[in-house]
Amino acid sequence: MCQRGTGLSENLTEHQKKPSVVRPAAAYPFLRDRKIDMIISGGVNIYPAEIESALLAHPAVADAAVFGIPHDDWGEEVKAVVEPAPGHEPGPGLAAALLAHCTGRLAGYKRPRSIDFITEMPRDPNGKLYKRRLRQPYWEERPRPV
Repeated sequence: MCQRGTGLSENLTEHQKKPSVVRPAAAYPFLRDRKIDMIISGGVNIYPAEIESALLAHPAVADAAVFGIPHDDWGEEVKAVVEPAPGHEPGPGLAAALLAHCTGRLAGYKRPRSIDFITEMPRDPNGKLYKRRLRQPYWEERPRPV
């Protein structure tokens, strides 16, 4: 990948000059998640996998799914649906604790704006999450322009 522009720096830090950090000539860009799951909020691409990993690091979370829901100004906003771990009760207290947990781990624009709870995530017989089934109720009667 080649880049040109006045905003690019010609000065490398000492860390970047070390041979161990030299990128191979055949480096390819890659997506961190499936494109269909990408959330576009205010023109920024947000990949749910990073947010889901942050939520799953909390001991009260057995499973988590993150997706975009409609937002009138930003196009989409980040929504999390969480399956609480055994022994943890869903509710406003747990939602607040999970949002606080994300505050120290994610950039502000990546943090979920709200969290809903579900008793069991919808999965197919192979264990693949039906994220579409979770997303669908929020998009009913609304086009999906993003």
